[in-house]
Amino acid sequence: MKTMSLMNKKWLLSLHIVFSAIMLGTSVTFLILSITAVSTQDSVLVLACYKAMHVLSGSSVRASLIGTVVTGVLLSVRTHWGLVKYNWIIVKEILTLIAIVLGPFGMYVWTLKGITLLTDVGIEGVNQGAYVTNTVYLFIGIGLQLLSLLAMFVLSVFKPWGKRKTRNKVGTVVRF
Repeated sequence: MKTMSLMNKKWLLSLHIVFSAIMLGTSVTFLILSITAVSTQDSVLVLACYKAMHVLSGSSVRASLIGTVVTGVLLSVRTHWGLVKYNWIIVKEILTLIAIVLGPFGMYVWTLKGITLLTDVGIEGVNQGAYVTNTVYLFIGIGLQLLSLLAMFVLSVFKPWGKRKTRNKVGTVVRF
């Protein structure tokens, strides 16, 4: 595939950064809303936090994730980086899979379950075991999401580990 011009690369990279920033900002918002939800006894506020997280998980999280993945793949295949030439890119791809599972799927399910639990009986009558379990899953998901996103930002800046080593048919190590 033909590589892109420097100007097109800059525009695509700018889009990639914008989508990534939206994704990180939404994850931080999830953290703030979830801390608010567990630190209050106001059932209306708790339900509002869960509803806000649920809306974000179905909109902003999905849109930013799709935008980030599409622009990231295009940057990889249309520039010299490639999809599997560098170890740091492979690690980013693995972290992206984690973000895909946690973001639009995990957060969506856990916030919907929280809304369902709270809507049926309110915070006073909620099944504490199910609610606490769901909240723990949500916190773990948010933490892992934030860690994976921050790790991807760091990897993008420092680009550690260099090119992958491969072996040719003779058995000598060559680089891509």
